Amino acid sequence: MRFSFVTLFEGLISSYFEDSILKRALQNNLLSISFYNPRDFTTNKHGKVDDYQAGGGAGLLLFPQPLFDVLDTIKKEHPNAYIIFPTPAGKPFAQIDAKRLALKEHLVFVCGRYEGIDERVIETYADEVFSIGDYVLTGGELASLVMSDAISRNIVGVLGNEDSLSMESFESELLEAPSFSKPPIYANKSVPSEFLKGNHAKITSLKNKMSEFKTKYFRPDLFSRFSVRH
Repeated sequence: MRFSFVTLFEGLISSYFEDSILKRALQNNLLSISFYNPRDFTTNKHGKVDDYQAGGGAGLLLFPQPLFDVLDTIKKEHPNAYIIFPTPAGKPFAQIDAKRLALKEHLVFVCGRYEGIDERVIETYADEVFSIGDYVLTGGELASLVMSDAISRNIVGVLGNEDSLSMESFESELLEAPSFSKPPIYANKSVPSEFLKGNHAKITSLKNKMSEFKTKYFRPDLFSRFSVRH
């Protein structure tokens, strides 16, 4: 999988790939990353990439020319590139999207800044637009990292234990059951006794029940969908 990021601030993203699972994925050639800075493509003599909004309004927008040129370059170099725009107007990004996009060859995340991106850029180049939540961020870098992390976990070989994917939240429309480690008792709080008896069938059954209870309590919206289907 190749991830490309169109961003004014490469360092915000590159540092995330310098540790842990994603670092190993890069070292094992399961992932590669590249960066494109719109400032390198602007024809503005002052190197500007932002301008005032047509019709007025507070804040500046990334204007079309640098983004058109950088995305044309990417499409020319990588015809299979799939271009994603993080934006509050996008559909909610979900686990099903992470799994689907993990099958792509090359994903490009276009990171907005200031008050966003001229809509003509999105209309021309977007294969998909996503939101990671109903709130506003300073830029698209964090949203792009959230999505690329979630997608990476679904690429074969990135996780050390592929079985862990099937146990995670949202894989079965429910939140993952509570997890416990050693020691069995800490601060007068005990691990559920069934977890200590070694009967895996009973442990699985208990975890399924706990998963349902947890989802019903924390995410009643998810539980209601689960209840309809079951």
